[in-house]
Amino acid sequence: MPLTLTEVLLLVATFAFVAAVVFLIRLLAQLRRTAAEGEKALAEVRELARHLTELDLVVKERVEDLGQTLAASKKAATSLAEASWLVTSRIVRPSAKYLPLILPAARFVWRQFGKRKEKRHGK
Repeated sequence: MPLTLTEVLLLVATFAFVAAVVFLIRLLAQLRRTAAEGEKALAEVRELARHLTELDLVVKERVEDLGQTLAASKKAATSLAEASWLVTSRIVRPSAKYLPLILPAARFVWRQFGKRKEKRHGK
C-alpha cells in the first residue's frame, strides 16, 4: 500500500519532532549537570577566597611586626655605632700612645700570674 504525500510528510515531521525532543532532553540534562558542577566550583572558589582573605590578614600582620622589628634593629645598630665611635674616639685613641708601654707590662704580669697558678696546682 503506497503512502500518500501527506502521510510521508507527516511521518518525516514526526521523526524530526521526536529527534528534536530527544536532543532537547539530552541538552537540558547536560545543562543541569553542568549547573550543579558550576555551583560546586563556585562554592570552592568562595571558600578559597575566604582563606585567601584570612591569609592576607596574617601576612599584613606579620609585615607590620617585621617593620617594627626592623625599626628596632636599625635603632640598635645606630646606637651601637655611636657607642663604638665614642669608645674609639674617647678611650682607645688617647690611650694608644701608651700601648707600647702597657703591652710588655701586661705580658709580664700575665706570665707571673700563670706561674703562680702552676705553683698552686703543682703542689
